[in-house]
Amino acid sequence: QVQLVESGGGLVQAGGSLRLSCAVSGSIFSINAMGWYRQAPGKQHELVASITSGSSTDYADSVKGRFTIARDNSNNTVYLQMNSLNPEDSAVYYCNVAVRTTVFTGRYWGQGTQVTVSS
Repeated sequence: QVQLVESGGGLVQAGGSLRLSCAVSGSIFSINAMGWYRQAPGKQHELVASITSGSSTDYADSVKGRFTIARDNSNNTVYLQMNSLNPEDSAVYYCNVAVRTTVFTGRYWGQGTQVTVSS
């Protein structure tokens, strides 16, 4: 079984920063791509940033230059550093990882963490 535990969300003023973490645990053989998605009320689920097992990264245009995704393979953790936040970044943020276990390969979701940016 695989568990994803997210942390780091909260309330911040516009222009501020937050750092999200997502720790993956369980019977893991390997972790491939890792990513962060977000969903705001009335908006579509959006891929914010992703990072491959080789640490290649990709970002949504709306966050380029402000957000940075990183991974620590020794701790099976993915991070999202969010700077220069604005109210449009307010959403529930979910991590998503592609995991290979001894019996299954698939994608898992974190429980979500709320990010609220006040103007």
